[in-house]
Amino acid sequence: MPYEFSFDRRTFLKTTAAAAAASVSMPALLRAQGSGPIKIGLLAPLTGVIAAGGKELVEGFEMYWETVNKEVAGRKVEITIEDDASNPDTAQQKARRLVEQGNVHFLFGNILANTGLAVANYVKGTGTPYFIPVIAADDLTQRARIPNVIRVAGYTASQMSRPMADWAYKQGYKNVATISQDYTFGHEQCGGFTQMLTELGGKVTSQFWHPLNTADFSPYLGQLANAGVDAVFAMETGADATRLIQQWASFGLKGKIPLMGAMNATDQSVIRTMKDEAEGIVSCAHFAEGSTEPATQKFVADYEKRYQKLPSIYGFSHYSGAMWVAEALKTIGAKAEDREALLKAVLATELKDSPLGKTVKLDSYGNPIYDAYIRKVEKRADGKLWNVPIANYPNVSQFWKYDPETYLKQPSYSRTFQGVKS
Repeated sequence: MPYEFSFDRRTFLKTTAAAAAASVSMPALLRAQGSGPIKIGLLAPLTGVIAAGGKELVEGFEMYWETVNKEVAGRKVEITIEDDASNPDTAQQKARRLVEQGNVHFLFGNILANTGLAVANYVKGTGTPYFIPVIAADDLTQRARIPNVIRVAGYTASQMSRPMADWAYKQGYKNVATISQDYTFGHEQCGGFTQMLTELGGKVTSQFWHPLNTADFSPYLGQLANAGVDAVFAMETGADATRLIQQWASFGLKGKIPLMGAMNATDQSVIRTMKDEAEGIVSCAHFAEGSTEPATQKFVADYEKRYQKLPSIYGFSHYSGAMWVAEALKTIGAKAEDREALLKAVLATELKDSPLGKTVKLDSYGNPIYDAYIRKVEKRADGKLWNVPIANYPNVSQFWKYDPETYLKQPSYSRTFQGVKS
C-alpha cells in the first residue's frame, strides 16, 4: 500500500448521520465521489533557469489533452498550472496549494531534480499520486522509491547511458574520457556509462567535472585533445550543451575525436538553434524525432505544425505521460478519486503506438522499459537538425542486464563512485 487510510468509527457515523439529515442517500453520496471534473495539478518552471523547458512541458501536456477534448471516459479534465519557479521551496508550496486548496486528484510535472525531490517528499506524506515524465534521479524509482511517485514516460539518469557504452565498445571505442556537469544527474549518467564500458573490458581513462553554467570549456577541451582517447562521452544539458558543442567544433575537435552525448546534449531544446557543429554526434534515448515509426512521425508532424518547432524532451515526455495516465484512467472508469486503483492501473498499463514506441510498460519499481535508440544528429531535407535512429536496443530497463536486488546493494552513483569495482 502506498499510503494508509485511518478509519475512525465515530467520525464515520457522524458523516453518515449528517448526510442522512441533509436527505442525501448513501448511494447518491458514493456517486458524487466520481462526479465533476478530473482535477490535475501541473507543476512547471515558467520562471527561473529553465523557463524555456517549462513552457515546452506545458505545451506537450496541453496538446495531448486538447486532442481528446480534455475528456477521458466521459469525464472532463481540468488542468491547473503552477509555476515552480525552478525552486524547490516554491515547488513544494505550490504542490501543497494544488492538493490542499485546489483538491487536485494527482500531480504532474517539474523538471529539475531538486524541485521534483521536494514535491516527492511532500506527497510521500499525503499519498497523492505524482507523475514525473522528466525528473530522472535514479533513486526515486530505486533505493528511495515512493510508491505513489511514478515515472510515466520518463527514464532514470543512468538508464540510457548503458546502451550507449555497449554501442561505443562495439565501435572499438575502448578508451573513453567523460565530461559532465558536476551534479547528481551528471554523476548518474556518467556512472551508467562508466560501469557498463569497464565491465565490457573498456576503460574510462579520465573524467572531467565542471560547474553548471560554464562559459569557457577551453581548459577541458585542451586536456581532452591530448588525452589519447578513442572517443568522448559528454553529459551536458541546456546552455552548457550548446557551448560545449560549439566550442568542440571551433577548437578543431569535430571530426578528430568521436563525440557521444547524453540524450539531453542533442535534445531539440539544444540543437534546433544550431548549425553544422552538432551534426554527427551520437546519443542514446527512448525517443528519436527522426524515427520512421508511424506513431512517432504523426506526433512529430502534429507538434511541428502546432508549435513551428520539433518536440523536445519536455514536450514529448509530457504529451506521452498524459496519454499514459489517460489510458490507465479508462480502465478504472475515470475514478481518479480512488488513488490506489489509479496507481495500480498506471503500473499495469502498457502504452501502445505512442511517440515512445510500439509498446512500453513499467517495471515493478514504477520506471518504464523501452526500446532504446542509438541516435545520430543529421540534417533534414529542410536544413533542420534532428536525431535519427542508427541502432536499437530492445527492452532496456533501469537495471538492464543487472539483477535488481544485487544492483541495489551497490552505492548510488556519485562523483566518487562510478560503478568501477576496485
